[in-house]
Amino acid sequence: MTTWLDDVFAAPKPIIAMLHLSALPGDPGYDSKAGISAIVDRAKAELDALQTGGVDGVMISNEFSLPYLTQTEPITAISMARVITELLPEISVPYGVNVLWDGRASIDLAVATGAQWVREIFTGVYASDFGLWNTNIGEVARHRHRIGADGVKLLFNIVPESAAYLAERSLASITASTVFATLPDGICVSGLTAGAPTDTQSLKIVKDAAGSVPVFVNTGVKAHNAADQLAIADGAVVGTYFKEDGVFENRASVDRVRELVGAVRDFRKTL
Repeated sequence: MTTWLDDVFAAPKPIIAMLHLSALPGDPGYDSKAGISAIVDRAKAELDALQTGGVDGVMISNEFSLPYLTQTEPITAISMARVITELLPEISVPYGVNVLWDGRASIDLAVATGAQWVREIFTGVYASDFGLWNTNIGEVARHRHRIGADGVKLLFNIVPESAAYLAERSLASITASTVFATLPDGICVSGLTAGAPTDTQSLKIVKDAAGSVPVFVNTGVKAHNAADQLAIADGAVVGTYFKEDGVFENRASVDRVRELVGAVRDFRKTL
């Protein structure tokens, strides 16, 4: 069975690398003295490490905009657009974007920069570290259509980080109703936080309930477990493992990228 992944990526079970941007203007951690140019310089260096290491795609996010907003300020997406515009001449793989945690802003940024997909929390109501977290996928879907973004694929986080679904429903039923009623292009299954392991049983439950919708393992993929995770999932999103020493705050390391990509390529030979 083929999916849109076959049209976008050159290899099966694609590895999408996170390109985490430094804190942006308006964020508590923003270095106003170093300015936007420092953010661009780091992003270019990390993009080079990720692409040299052989990833199949990149997803650019404001990962260091901690603590996150569920409705971002305009300066966030505007700043990301500035950075991504400077990266575009050097991007050689398919790319997506993620404005944490704002679905509409993510889609707007995708349209402005030519990104092929976005990842976000589009459905559900949650008790989260950021407060009560509500969504409105009907509104977001109509916004996507109004701005001419029907071609931008939507990856739904079905088990969001740092949050718990308020409804007392099974993961299988949440997945099945999400697929039927809200039309995701892909589903991402996460652990507790960035870099935290994704529960294999949860991943399998979502995959079994998702039908033809591609499922990504969204956190915790490492060289030693990539084969086991990709035996279930249709692809993986990897951020923390690619960093120096596997530390979230560090920069991407080409050696760690090559290590994991090598393990994935060995796994692909068994398909």
